[in-house]
Amino acid sequence: MKMTSPSQFSRRNFCQLLLAASAMPLSSYARSQAESPHVAIQPLSLTKVVNGVPNDKLPLLIYQQAVPASTDDADSYLSQLFAKNGWPVQWRYQIFPFTHYHSNTHELLGVSQGSAKVQLGGETGPTVSVKQGDVILIPAGVGHKQLSATEDFQVLGAYPQGLSPDLYHDDPSKLAEAQQHIAKITMPTTDPVTGKQGGILTLWKA
Repeated sequence: MKMTSPSQFSRRNFCQLLLAASAMPLSSYARSQAESPHVAIQPLSLTKVVNGVPNDKLPLLIYQQAVPASTDDADSYLSQLFAKNGWPVQWRYQIFPFTHYHSNTHELLGVSQGSAKVQLGGETGPTVSVKQGDVILIPAGVGHKQLSATEDFQVLGAYPQGLSPDLYHDDPSKLAEAQQHIAKITMPTTDPVTGKQGGILTLWKA
């Protein structure tokens, strides 16, 4: 009988393991990544000052259904996606029910469950509806406020690596101060959803 050398046996087993692994079901996140879904991005221009809300020359971006339909855990998917692109999640909660904004960083909100109506740009700004799987990228200075929501509504709050948000209300006396802070913010190097191509790298640098 022909004997098999240890090296031959090892190579054969390795190939068998590869074949077996290829037949195993992918995890939810890995499967979703493999599908490479196209994410539609809706830009919203909110450039005018509204009362004490400065808003911003950069458009607010709404990523519609950034979580693939095959994903069974939107929270985990969004957390991993944001972290991979340098926007780690810092909190899980709803959106404050009063007009507010952040002057020192852009804010990323990923809807992990439920749905809500949100007013953007201040008290006279437009209202949008968001649901599980949607992501909103809010430029520094842009006002936002939750108007209504389902009981299970939750968003993941994330920011560029190393940054934490301040909190400003709709207060005209603080407007000039906030605008000075906004002017000092540097452009993020990656988009939180699309990574190193597309997204803000196109829509914010244009």
